[in-house]
Amino acid sequence: MIVEERIYTLQPGQAAAYLAAYEAEGLAIQKPILGRLVGYYSTEFGPLNQVIHLWAYADLAERTERRGRLLADPAWKAYAAKVRPMVVTQENKLLMPAPFMRPLWQD
Repeated sequence: MIVEERIYTLQPGQAAAYLAAYEAEGLAIQKPILGRLVGYYSTEFGPLNQVIHLWAYADLAERTERRGRLLADPAWKAYAAKVRPMVVTQENKLLMPAPFMRPLWQD
């Protein structure tokens, strides 16, 4: 198992609008394709105006296949074009589980 952490730093004051757009439209497109949503968060302290989401995959090959399907999806392309102006920077990390980690999935 691997977990991808994606951090989007948004234009100041845009976190609520970004989360509302994702809840209304993005989640329904993304979740069936990417699968295992581990968490979706916004910052309250530290670096502000950030949205962080975590997605789990069996391995890097599964991540590559699922991300490829998402990026090819016309509905995702249309949604991304709507929210992209809110995003200032994006940071992705690949997280490897500790040997004692036992994943618990919601689905």
